[in-house]
Amino acid sequence: MEKKQYKKVVLAYSGGLDTSIIIAWLKENYGCEVIAVAGDVGQGDELDGLEEKALATGASKYYCADCKEEFVNDFIFPAIKANAVYEGKYLLGTSLARPIIAKKLVEIAKKEGADAICHGCTGKGNDQVRFELTIKAFAPELDIIAPWRVWELKSREDEIEYAQARNIPLKINKETNYSKDKNLWHLSHEGLDLENPANEPMYDKILELGVTPEKAPDKPTYITLTFEKGVPVALNGEKMNGIDLITALNKIGGENGIGIIDMVENRLVGMKSRGVYETPGGTILYKAHADLEEITIDKETQHFKYQVSQKLADILYNGQWYTPLTKALLAFIDETQKTVNGEVKLKLYKGNIIGAGMTSPDTLYSEQTASFGEDEDYNQMDSQGFINLYGLPIKVKALLDQQRKK
Repeated sequence: MEKKQYKKVVLAYSGGLDTSIIIAWLKENYGCEVIAVAGDVGQGDELDGLEEKALATGASKYYCADCKEEFVNDFIFPAIKANAVYEGKYLLGTSLARPIIAKKLVEIAKKEGADAICHGCTGKGNDQVRFELTIKAFAPELDIIAPWRVWELKSREDEIEYAQARNIPLKINKETNYSKDKNLWHLSHEGLDLENPANEPMYDKILELGVTPEKAPDKPTYITLTFEKGVPVALNGEKMNGIDLITALNKIGGENGIGIIDMVENRLVGMKSRGVYETPGGTILYKAHADLEEITIDKETQHFKYQVSQKLADILYNGQWYTPLTKALLAFIDETQKTVNGEVKLKLYKGNIIGAGMTSPDTLYSEQTASFGEDEDYNQMDSQGFINLYGLPIKVKALLDQQRKK
């Protein structure tokens, strides 16, 4: 079968191992023009020098799309409002970032008149799904090239040798090639010794956003977060935009050993994968938001929201951001957040986040009603009739069982 040819391909470019060699691979195999696109979701200095590197290794053009504000407002904040946590641990750090990057890829591909989009995701991972479902949602007419599914390279070691043979500069070597993903929200680590779940992570070697709880200060740090309709808007009384707020909390949380997760997760493609995640600021925000909901959302809505949160975490993890179901669930979440207003005080101490009080103008908590003392709005005798009716099915069943035993 003759290989399809392309004139211009937009490449999702990070400057990491995979995409460092893909520019050369695309040109060698398709003879096409390659436009490198980096999505800035808060990688910081990882973006330094990417333009020079991309152009030096064969790209005809380089874009750095600033996605940070959209990343925070359209992805991170909805996830916080939903309390979306995958398998009870993962705060969706990579899952939240991929769709916005893919959306920017499509925008640039259309602007440049490209006939295909290429990504460096492996055929074993989740990211290939997240990228491609987004591309299909916004540009179903564009072809997608995924080198890991078709090239002869079978391992990261093969990639390194490929790069060295073509004098492509790399920041890693065969001995230190943890697979990492960094953005404003988190930093993930996979590979090497972490591939064996029996190995304790070498945190002193791995951690970049913070320290272990053992190395955190012996004195607690108190912070206060302010929320408006479920969105964090201020830290310690100071109004901040989302980017600055998360950046500040990453620093505070990291210093206190907050947000270190070691987990074996179930990937969409069926396998289990072990990784270490650092999400200091995100862990604090999730805790504060969930605490505030305890006093601002009614029981039935709160309990149903637990189910929605789990479902939403699954579909966001699986890359289904741009689907009717996600849109509908987020609309429900937004409705629940209208009363999630107030302040939450937290104590951070050696990896722990401890509630230290909260207030809300929309609180449903009534100290008078909840107290053990006398009050005017709760007649304790009412509970007798309630229990009789609530327990009637149990009583009827028990009487029937007694008759059967006679």
